[in-house]
Amino acid sequence: MPDDSAEMRRVLAEADCLATAAEVDAALDRMAAAISADLADADPTVYCVMNGGLVVAGRLLARLDFPLRVGYLHATRYGHALQGENRIDWRVAPTEDPLGRTVLVIDDILDEGYTLEAICARLAAAGATRVLSAVLVHKDHPRKARPGMRADYTGLVIADRFLFGSGMDYRSYWRNAPGIFALKGH
Repeated sequence: MPDDSAEMRRVLAEADCLATAAEVDAALDRMAAAISADLADADPTVYCVMNGGLVVAGRLLARLDFPLRVGYLHATRYGHALQGENRIDWRVAPTEDPLGRTVLVIDDILDEGYTLEAICARLAAAGATRVLSAVLVHKDHPRKARPGMRADYTGLVIADRFLFGSGMDYRSYWRNAPGIFALKGH
């Protein structure tokens, strides 16, 4: 297996930082305050969307000071591609039963929104009484699954570029980058 670390270090060094680690932390704090105000008494089930939502969920859950259940799911349109296809690939079904529960879906980004829309529809069809969504990044462009689509909780609105860091990846690397970066030239 080739060692891509030198190339990936170069990618990060050349990337444009669109949100610093401090700005990401402040966005997560704002999201946690809003989620807490709305769900502190709801006994919710929170689903992490793998893999991108892992970093966001881990950082956001630690800021929520109320009882909740945690599950995960894995649905994707991208795989290792840089652009999405038109079908949803359900790799792991929701691990917690949403029947009769308020649920919150946490993901890294709302780009076009087809995956998030499919996840929320599946949870509603499975009997969730209320389905909410939280994303760290809302990518600013008009190509949403439906006009005006937004998550219920959004940390940052970022330009329409190829993003990585804070859960988002570039060729499976840099989900762990502390800020949000744009690939040079994209």
